Amino acid sequence: MANYTAADVKALRERSGAGMMDCKGALDEADGNVDKALEFLRLKGLKGVTKREGRTTSNGLIVARVSGTTGWLIELACETDFVAKADKFIALSDSIADAIVAADALTLDEALAADFGGKSVADAINDEAAIMGEKVELRRLAVVKGDAVDAYLHRTSKDLPPQVGVLVAYSGSDAATAHDVAVHIAAFSPVHLKREDVDADTVATERRIAEETARNEGKPEAALSKIVEGRVTGFFKENVLLEQDFAKDNKLTVAKVLENAGVTVGEFVRMRVGA
Repeated sequence: MANYTAADVKALRERSGAGMMDCKGALDEADGNVDKALEFLRLKGLKGVTKREGRTTSNGLIVARVSGTTGWLIELACETDFVAKADKFIALSDSIADAIVAADALTLDEALAADFGGKSVADAINDEAAIMGEKVELRRLAVVKGDAVDAYLHRTSKDLPPQVGVLVAYSGSDAATAHDVAVHIAAFSPVHLKREDVDADTVATERRIAEETARNEGKPEAALSKIVEGRVTGFFKENVLLEQDFAKDNKLTVAKVLENAGVTVGEFVRMRVGA
């Protein structure tokens, strides 16, 4: 009979983030010694690095950090939601975020090279992935700067860590309104800050599609111009933050809410796991 208990399996799962069967197998190999089993999982994981390279990391979490006038948003990705919600994976993401802020990393390459207790973030991720038995990757990093920065993290499921993150760089003293706008961005997924930020070719394509659709619908020629402009305006309202109806009061646009609060948004970023 194996020389370990269900409590030992639980302890190893919490320490490693590995699956139950992997933990049982490691404890079998280690004759019930949790520390030796942890080492066994790591060695087994290192041997499987090449096999994991081609795997898909569609789960994970988003972490946000704000330090002074700079905000960071990172996506740490993994293969399964089991690992994504494991305490060890969450702790790893927090430590990585702290290392990135300490290094003042502004690009993904700089983030991966940041110091992590004497080794790089990239090496730390590989070490932990070996123990977890899954592919883990720092998939994205976004950085914003402004007079002030607000961060908002959203859980799409109570059983999972944050899956959506938003940073808003702004000027003005009304932090509450800036935060409300960050929450709005999480819910309504704008792509651009203002209409002028939309690529001219994209606008031209939307206008062409709107005109072709109106003609196919048999709309009168005299009304085409007004119909097309209305549909292009609808495209802007869907994709441009300042033109969207505000989540907390759809009688006002986001632009009007910001104006009333004396707040100016300089830039924003929205990140969702796997998107």
